Amino acid sequence: MATYDFPQDLRDAQLALRQTRAAYEEYARTLPWSAEPLPGWEAERQLHSGFRSSKQDSPGYTEDQDAEVARFRAELLELSITVSTHQFWKQVDQGQVVDARMRLKHQHETSAGAG
Repeated sequence: MATYDFPQDLRDAQLALRQTRAAYEEYARTLPWSAEPLPGWEAERQLHSGFRSSKQDSPGYTEDQDAEVARFRAELLELSITVSTHQFWKQVDQGQVVDARMRLKHQHETSAGAG
């Protein structure tokens, strides 16, 4: 089983990417279901069930919400680029890049378990 000596700046960028993604997902749960104002709806009753899916009216995003979503997306894109284009990947054997990437993504679990 291969081990990788990830540079600290790469580990920091991966952690920042993970934390930013989690913060974005948490923020997104507070947003209306549609970015644009749209009327709500109720679907037909499901076959063999009384369940009817529905949505309330969506007021759409406010200017502040729209700006915050754009900020999160820009930060996520920048961090993704930083991680994926890091010089470290040039020294990893081509056949081990996926394994190394997965280990980097789960590096925080190993560090948290050790501490």
